[in-house]
Amino acid sequence: MADVMSDVTDDRREAVQALESSFSELMTVFRRFVSEAAERVSPGMLPATFKALSVVSRFGPLTLSALAERLAADKGFLSRSITELEELGLVTRTPDPNDRRSRLIAVTEVGHQRLAEARAPHQSRLYEAMSDWSVDEIRHLSTLLHALAVGEVPARD
Repeated sequence: MADVMSDVTDDRREAVQALESSFSELMTVFRRFVSEAAERVSPGMLPATFKALSVVSRFGPLTLSALAERLAADKGFLSRSITELEELGLVTRTPDPNDRRSRLIAVTEVGHQRLAEARAPHQSRLYEAMSDWSVDEIRHLSTLLHALAVGEVPARD
């Protein structure tokens, strides 16, 4: 790591520090959004439970182990979260046809509807904030963020 940092120019260092600062601002906004959205889904819902519901909605059906891996979270906590979501009618657990010891977690229609309603205010703000951005600029930002998240160099045109 020290060798990499010794080759860093002042301009690159400043740019990366500015990016880090921007991410900090974005994370603050995102944490607030998750808290507000969790509250809209069900009063008193923890943000981590909302995240679990969101991940199952996006990538499910999932086993508890797969969900824990995706969220880098404790299976015990997630089990309690999934029980809460199941009691609210937002997810179901069914036997995994590939492993009888596991159960697949899937979001119900009610769960999908409540997620959409909970996300709507934030999506409206996002659409408004990006109203002057072209579709290509939005897609490019998405590509760059994905590349950063997975540690790859983004494709260059």
